[in-house]
Amino acid sequence: MSIRNLDYLFKPRSVALIGASKTPSSVGAVVAHNLFNAGFDGPVMPVNPKHRAIEGVLAYADVASLPEPADLAVIATPPETVPGLVADLAAQGTRAVIIITAGFNNHTEDGDEGTSLRQQVLDAARPHTLRVVGPNCLGIMVPGTGLNAGFAHISPTPGHLAFVAQSGAIVTSVLDWAAARSIGFSHMVSLGDMSDVDFGDMLDYLAQDPQVRGILLYIEAITHARKFMSAARAASRVKPVIVVKAGRSAAGAEAAASHTGALAGMDGVYDAAFRRAGMLRVPDLGGLFGAVETLGMGRTPRGDRLAILSNGGGVGVMATDSLVDYGGRLAELRPETIEALDKVLPPTWSGANPVDIIGDAPGERYAKALEILLKEPDADAVLVLNCPIAVASGAEAAQAVIQTVGRRKACVLTSWLGEQAPREARRMFAANNIPTFFTPERAVRAFMDMVNYRRNQEALMQTPPSIPEEFEPDTEAARTVLTEALSEGRDWLTEPEAKQVLSAYGVPVVPTLIAEDPSAAGKAAAKQTGPVALKILSQDITHKSDVGGVVLDLRTPSAVRDAAEAMLDRVHKRKPDAKVDGFTVQPMIDRPDAFELIIGIVVDRLFGPVILFGHGGTAVEILDDTALALPPLNLNLARELISRTRVFDLLKGFRGRPPVALEDIALTLIKVSQLVIDFAEIAELDINPLLADEFGVTALDARIRVQKPTGSPADRLAIRPYPRDLEETIALPNGRELLLRPVRPEDEPAFVEMFSHMSPEDIRMRFFAPKKEMSHALAARLTQIDYDREMALVLAEPGPAGKSDVYGGVRIAADPDGEKAEYAISVRSDMAGQGLGPLLMRRIIDYSRKRGIKEIVGDVLRENKPMLKICELFKFTQKANSDDPSVIEVRLSL
Repeated sequence: MSIRNLDYLFKPRSVALIGASKTPSSVGAVVAHNLFNAGFDGPVMPVNPKHRAIEGVLAYADVASLPEPADLAVIATPPETVPGLVADLAAQGTRAVIIITAGFNNHTEDGDEGTSLRQQVLDAARPHTLRVVGPNCLGIMVPGTGLNAGFAHISPTPGHLAFVAQSGAIVTSVLDWAAARSIGFSHMVSLGDMSDVDFGDMLDYLAQDPQVRGILLYIEAITHARKFMSAARAASRVKPVIVVKAGRSAAGAEAAASHTGALAGMDGVYDAAFRRAGMLRVPDLGGLFGAVETLGMGRTPRGDRLAILSNGGGVGVMATDSLVDYGGRLAELRPETIEALDKVLPPTWSGANPVDIIGDAPGERYAKALEILLKEPDADAVLVLNCPIAVASGAEAAQAVIQTVGRRKACVLTSWLGEQAPREARRMFAANNIPTFFTPERAVRAFMDMVNYRRNQEALMQTPPSIPEEFEPDTEAARTVLTEALSEGRDWLTEPEAKQVLSAYGVPVVPTLIAEDPSAAGKAAAKQTGPVALKILSQDITHKSDVGGVVLDLRTPSAVRDAAEAMLDRVHKRKPDAKVDGFTVQPMIDRPDAFELIIGIVVDRLFGPVILFGHGGTAVEILDDTALALPPLNLNLARELISRTRVFDLLKGFRGRPPVALEDIALTLIKVSQLVIDFAEIAELDINPLLADEFGVTALDARIRVQKPTGSPADRLAIRPYPRDLEETIALPNGRELLLRPVRPEDEPAFVEMFSHMSPEDIRMRFFAPKKEMSHALAARLTQIDYDREMALVLAEPGPAGKSDVYGGVRIAADPDGEKAEYAISVRSDMAGQGLGPLLMRRIIDYSRKRGIKEIVGDVLRENKPMLKICELFKFTQKANSDDPSVIEVRLSL
């Protein structure tokens, strides 16, 4: 349901508390106290038949007795009473409830077979679009409006950070920690069991709130993966989103048959999802607090190079070790910087980074050294450390740092070590919005969190290059193989069948012959011109090497025959229940410099298909060098996936060994990504090993597990893929043919080129202001869209995106509820007069109807007569904007 009616939750005009109490320390009493004493400017109506007044306010016997419908109701009564209360409140006109009550998992209406109380609540709420937070939650707090509808021990101070968690205990812990550091919040939300309002809803709502500058999440689990991903990607584009995911252990994950299934642990999939959404993941609450302190204070480093300033050599070394461990780099000081430091520091200073200014350093020495380091162009940030000593004041040093930083936007972090001595310094830093940490390691981790956040944001805006080769898969060939296996009731394709599927998608494979028995294997080997590899062929054997089912480098037909007979004996002893279908015979691939890699697919229960890449071979689990990503992939995403493995450094070449064809590996990842997008029949896939060297890639072995599809292939993906079905050839009046298709991220250069062919007047009509050029940020925003919530159709020359000119486009951006969508149209000025505007409008209206959008809206300048004429043609209503008469609001009900 997303953000519908959430304003009643966070901006209510009135609140009813069902279960208000006078019993000391009871939930009903604490919630009542918080509601009445946080400064809420509206009526709070307590409901309890046993009391005449609560907190000095008249109490009501029941919901029916309330003098007016409450916008928001808070329920703290026994579980069995809640469904009826929700039904009564919804009928009265209440549009949001917070259910504090726990214990819903233990109750049904008619014993174990009855409808759960949770479902009864939802059944009562949905006909009225009443929103539900909880059950089993702490409540919500909105300090800016004085709303404290929960039972936390203290109220947060107003601020610009929103914190959302399932656990109430986590909310109160963060609240207590933040109070000691004077960190304020715009919203604090405990979602509890998330029967209705979930993390996706909260991300959508908070992303649109201008008072929220950063969103912090503590996640135990999510619901509705695609909604979450769409909301997270949208929110991450406009403000920092930082997440802690609890339950990182892989214990309890189901064992999977293939290497990919065993390696793709559940936490790794969450990690891939957060990264793809542009969110910053931190490992624990300590990291979350550090991220609050750094990102919340608004100073982001330019890169990963850190200068360290310290009055002790040992702590500087500790900070350096932590920096290297987290993947950062020490800044290399220029000779000019060292010369400047020589003039203000004792002769015994370290002479390099870390800059050890000696233990007796007073505040003045800190100030002079920091002033110089802030001018060092190679330093993206400065970490200032202080160890307590008797001959110099830590508070004086802190004051010197504060004064030196002043109003600069430089990224400066601090760590004053100790417990009692640095308390005043830490207070001073907090008061002046300079991040401070108890240990150097925490400070370095916070620095790298900021670096990774910046990288994630840049990745969101990065323009992928056009795919360097035309990629047209033979989907029918792949479908034939998959359908035949399913019709035979099989779960696994044979190795030759798996290679047929991969070959249909352009993945180079080793030619493979099938032999029914040892004699046939020898004859198959005679057809080869060199040494061969012999493998067992059985649907019951997943890992052939584990049962002695692989023999390499066989040079004669007789050797192959003998090896096959011996292989049968080994397999029968080690896996007696396996049905052996025969053998495969393949030519040996002599590529001595090739690396063995793995590419795989596994279907996660929540996020759907996930792509795995890493260091492969028989020792793949022991090497433990893999990374995960969500499809669909483009070249940038494929390259980034490769770069997150340790083997990547080897693939780039070393000690005379040439670099491998990294583009071929990336293209193979894209092809496998497209394969799983096209076929819901694929439940699991392994290419292991994928040989890779300077000449390209070859799949030596492959496994594919199949399943009967339960829906369309796109339905199971967490990110909606490119909707190829919307492609259409358009014939212009002059006979010229163009391709109408959804926009792709690779189209950014074509958008910039289209902009250059628009007249200044057309640009002003489209963007409501003059623009001399299209910025990268704007072009990226227009081309990198979420196909689940937006659509942009472009008229382009036939050919691959990124290499074809774009002449016009139309887009809609739907609200998170999918109810209403705003449109915009652009056409190159030299293409005007050919009917492109009406054509684009007609197609986007047709698309909107199919998607279930109920209304298309837009703002048009009054002087934009051609666009207003198109709107009139399609029966849009037109009305002058009440705030700006030069703008006409147009609306089309669908």
